[in-house]
Amino acid sequence: MAVIRDVEVVVLDVLGTLVDEPSGLRAGIRESVPTSDEAQVDELLALWQQYGERQQQRIDQGNRAYANTSVIDAEAAQLVAARAGFTDPPTVARLATSGQRLPPWGDSLAGLERLSRRFPVLGLSNAAHTALLRLNTHAGLRWHQALSAETVQAYKPAPEVYQLALDTAGCAPDRVLMVAAHAWDLRGAQAKGMRTAYVHRPVGDPPTGRDDFDGRFDGLDELVVALTGR
Repeated sequence: MAVIRDVEVVVLDVLGTLVDEPSGLRAGIRESVPTSDEAQVDELLALWQQYGERQQQRIDQGNRAYANTSVIDAEAAQLVAARAGFTDPPTVARLATSGQRLPPWGDSLAGLERLSRRFPVLGLSNAAHTALLRLNTHAGLRWHQALSAETVQAYKPAPEVYQLALDTAGCAPDRVLMVAAHAWDLRGAQAKGMRTAYVHRPVGDPPTGRDDFDGRFDGLDELVVALTGR
């Protein structure tokens, strides 16, 4: 197992890394469309995710003015409702907040608690301020500080989002470890000089053979041991 030394601050991605985003969105879709089968849920989930990714990319490419995830999720919920054939406003509004009710992975809470005994621990998420507050509360995530990309009006992997974490950490980039289940996220952090650790999740973006991260781990337990020795 890799050993990671000389880290002062640990920064963790949230969506997909500490919470299971697809499962939470699936639950919201099933609640809104109780007659749906798995194939329809898969179709509606793909519609939601593809729309959200496309809008974030448009914003980072300068093709759309900044809109936070709460706005984008509300738009995605309208698309899903139109595809599924329901129009009840309270149901659509409830669906739009599905991304604030995401379950944590089995090792997330204990891993955060163990890390926080030894390091300042920051969350760094594309989720909007209010959405991140609700998400953390629902999942039981406890941080020293949770940072939203909404502060800098951008989405990861835009460099200004990682700079937000570095400014908050207050130390050299090579003393700050970015942890994520998404290789694209870690590449963005590397470009700002941050250390990087990949944690495997079923819904993540795995590294390629060309990626050179400080460590690759099967879960947060392994990461904690690599950082603390126990």
